[in-house]
Amino acid sequence: MKKFISTVKNIFSIEDLRVRILNTVGFLIIFRLGSFVVLPGVDPSRLGEAPEGIFGLIDTFLGGAFSNASIFGLGIMPYISASIVLQLLTVGVPYFQKMQKEGESGRKRINQITRVLTILITIAQGIGYVSATILPTGAVMISTSLFMFSSLVLLSAGTMFCMWLGEKITEKGIGNGISMLIMIGIISRFPGALIAEGLEKGTSGMLLLIIEALVLFFVVVGVIALTEATRRIPVQYAKQVVGGKVYGGQRQYIPIKVNASGVMPIIFAQSLMFLPALIAQIWASESDVANYIGNTFSDFTSWQYNLLFAVLIIIFTFFYTAITVNPEQIAEDMKRNGGFVPGIKPGAPTSEFIDGIISKITLPGSILLAAVAILPALAIIAGVGGEFAQFYGGTSLLIMVGVILDTLRQIESYLLMRHYEGMMKSGNLKNNPSNYQVA
Repeated sequence: MKKFISTVKNIFSIEDLRVRILNTVGFLIIFRLGSFVVLPGVDPSRLGEAPEGIFGLIDTFLGGAFSNASIFGLGIMPYISASIVLQLLTVGVPYFQKMQKEGESGRKRINQITRVLTILITIAQGIGYVSATILPTGAVMISTSLFMFSSLVLLSAGTMFCMWLGEKITEKGIGNGISMLIMIGIISRFPGALIAEGLEKGTSGMLLLIIEALVLFFVVVGVIALTEATRRIPVQYAKQVVGGKVYGGQRQYIPIKVNASGVMPIIFAQSLMFLPALIAQIWASESDVANYIGNTFSDFTSWQYNLLFAVLIIIFTFFYTAITVNPEQIAEDMKRNGGFVPGIKPGAPTSEFIDGIISKITLPGSILLAAVAILPALAIIAGVGGEFAQFYGGTSLLIMVGVILDTLRQIESYLLMRHYEGMMKSGNLKNNPSNYQVA
């Protein structure tokens, strides 16, 4: 406890770090306040309960803004969708590949295209959001056409404002601003979920609640291990003499993450999981089989749903890793800088060696990621409340762990740069591949 208090004092004694922390807190408070500002013309008392499925996942990311019919009802999600589209285009379309290689000017153009695409996606999603989740509730107190127009304008403005907040957090705060906004939305649901779980269990179920909390603790530890796990590839650099000075000659490592794709496979798979039930509903009245499929895949605790969900996650993990980690580019950069893997020839053999390692570690990584994704369903089957079970795994937990670790690393770097002792006993909190090395 004494060390913790000392560390907090050190953190706030660094003026730049203190200002960045206060800026981050201020921007996050603004974001949370905006989540409770309801769209004009909506009676909040007539809104339905929190949505489930893919809409429930979005509502979790936005801290309830989606179900509240807030001006931040779409939040940062359209920007994330646009970023994913641009990321895929830079992999498969030569025009965007060339733009990405143009340096700062190319990145600026990609950012401009991303912003324009964000507005278009916001309008498209806004129409679906208003039509599917707000109008059917009967909570709209003005004409439908006027409400639709005003809502699209305000939702677009709200998304652009969230983008601006994210950029300001990145620039003047700590950590990745976009990820921070998503994380704070998820964390804001945790106290209410914990209180609801406690009330549901009652006094007689306190022991069970403590067991659930302990299991959640170990799940978080496991997710941290999965997030940080890396395979280190040794790289030897040849000695070079420049101006009478010797450069290189040392051995370094290329860390390849076991879960290089992050949460993207779960997001991709989750977006497809509503299709079986949606398609089955078309023939539900004419076919018992279609009715069975619709009911089965509408229940995300069914073994059929979770089996398909896990298979899709494994497939998307290999796909997303393949498009984000380029062994040929890594091998080319090593060769250009005079580096080589001991015992492996530079060039194509090095690329094949790295590709083989990526394939070997991606399989266990994808299986573990799928296991994390279906943990909430297993928790519900075991008797945990639905709202609290969402924190046992899935996208929510992975995002929280990733963002918190990244924020702690940034704070740690400030402390070590100012010659203070770090946040951990070792004085070093960083992505140390040796801690979670995979053979």
